[in-house]
Amino acid sequence: MADWARRIERGWYQGSAWLAPLRPLGWLVGRVARRRLQRFREQAPVPPVPVLVVGNVTVGGTGKTPLVIALARRARQRGLTVVVISRGYGGAAGDYPITVQAGDHPSRAGDEPLLIAQRAGVTVVLDPRRDRALDEAVRRHGADLVISDDGLQHYALPRSAEVVVIDGDRGLGNGRCLPAGPLREPPARLAAVDFVIANGGGWPGASTMTLVPGQPLRLQDGESLDAADFLARFPRVHGVAGIGHPGRFFRTLEALGLAVIAHPFADHHAFRPADLAFGDGLPVIMTEKDAVKCRGFNDPRLWTLPVVAELPPGTLDAMLDRALGDRSRTEQEQL
Repeated sequence: MADWARRIERGWYQGSAWLAPLRPLGWLVGRVARRRLQRFREQAPVPPVPVLVVGNVTVGGTGKTPLVIALARRARQRGLTVVVISRGYGGAAGDYPITVQAGDHPSRAGDEPLLIAQRAGVTVVLDPRRDRALDEAVRRHGADLVISDDGLQHYALPRSAEVVVIDGDRGLGNGRCLPAGPLREPPARLAAVDFVIANGGGWPGASTMTLVPGQPLRLQDGESLDAADFLARFPRVHGVAGIGHPGRFFRTLEALGLAVIAHPFADHHAFRPADLAFGDGLPVIMTEKDAVKCRGFNDPRLWTLPVVAELPPGTLDAMLDRALGDRSRTEQEQL
């Protein structure tokens, strides 16, 4: 199944004639998506507090989670009570809505929500129905700003502003909707959102986001090394990535000078110790999203590479201001 999925993905982004019979289905998906958006605009629901949706128009990872963390941190610095809401993909809580605790097991909370709770230091509420998660965020947690991790196409969720993150390397692929291409909605959807952010740059009119690596961190004991010391100690490593675009992570490791033996896994892969038993004693370095699922393995070979989202000056505040609207102007008047 994983091989078949990779073949489809290659066809979406590199071109493949065998996808041509799927184009009528892609056209139908696009038409339905346009109608759903039109109905949402006609209803124009107003959220109880400002809601900022950070999503994408393609399937797979684009770098939303680091941006959500950066936005949540910046909002906290501005004195806002921030709650992140998410579907909770990869978790199995069952009784929704639930509130993620920093010490939760990823099998309950999901990898990305747990990472957001740990890195951003904010409350994260999970529910496949994000409108219900919004109600929980306001009623129980007193949010005055809600950031939705994904949910651009979840039109039961009212919103104040929308941000779309695009993978600057892969763009929109062949520009077709599922299953003929990687798009959840037609490319024209980008013109309707408030901000387009290109992870890695390369998209006309978008603000560029760069994921800047920090110091490698060992999972077992929290030891950290700067990049030069890590390279001197471990010039050759196993790179592990269970994310939507693992190649980007492997290139980041190579840019640090490391010789990388790449091991791509499916997005949200539920790691077991046996998955990382490569038999040679070399260190294993993985993404933060993967690391939240591997911290309990008690294996001194395992490291993670934290990243921080960097954007042009003022971009984070501009996104928050758009969502906050009148409240943001009041804040500025009080400064």
